[in-house]
Amino acid sequence: LESDDTGNRLRFQLELEFVQCLANPNYLNFLAQRGYFKDKAFVNYLKYLLYWKEPEYAKYLKYPQCLHMLELLQYEHFRKELVNAQCAKFIDEQQILHWQHYSRKRMRLQQALAEQQQQNNASVK
Repeated sequence: LESDDTGNRLRFQLELEFVQCLANPNYLNFLAQRGYFKDKAFVNYLKYLLYWKEPEYAKYLKYPQCLHMLELLQYEHFRKELVNAQCAKFIDEQQILHWQHYSRKRMRLQQALAEQQQQNNASVK
């Protein structure tokens, strides 16, 4: 029974690490160039990994964009395009732009909240 728990924990950790690697477009390009996406068993494994989209598993992800990539990897056309390094570079650039936009937006929201709290504190006094 203990070995089952250890095996399940190891499997969970390995699958968690692998799924998060899918957030890296350069890694996806590496897999594509080596023909992994042409292997039916590997494609089936990617389909199996969709369980990570369930909230009980997704809460462990540090890089949630990996779920979007996992979803896109279900499509043969996307898997074929990843062989092209320019495709991986484009995805990488889009992720960076998204993170920059998100960071700026979050900073503005935090500043607005801080200003609102200051106004509330000033009106209470």
